[in-house]
Amino acid sequence: MRLVLALFLILPIYGQEAAIAAVLSAQTAAWNRGDLEAFTATYENSPQITFLGKTLNRGYSEVVARYKKSYGSREAMGKLRFELIETRMLGANHAMVLGKFFLTRTTAGGGDATGQFTLVLKKSEQGWKIVHDHTSS
Repeated sequence: MRLVLALFLILPIYGQEAAIAAVLSAQTAAWNRGDLEAFTATYENSPQITFLGKTLNRGYSEVVARYKKSYGSREAMGKLRFELIETRMLGANHAMVLGKFFLTRTTAGGGDATGQFTLVLKKSEQGWKIVHDHTSS
């Protein structure tokens, strides 16, 4: 009975973690085909979202503009790979993801870059969406 109860409690969490990993997989695929629109569609389209890197960007339009400015060409985008370290559920509708990114680019594209990130995601009617992104290189 305890095993059944434990599985009943764990399986929904595992399913959420898999759904969150699928969002990041979709992000990587969009990036690697040069589709910034699909990449940024994984963020919640809200004035409340935040991106913290070298500067703080608030709101979906600022986050999209930041990506377009920094990665406006296919060469600047290069190839992206994520390494997920941990996904932690913060309740039924929120989660935090810790990970590393690896960006492979030509010298003309800005050279290779690596760093770490913390994402906070919220489950909505549209699925899991990023509401906060803190990325450092």
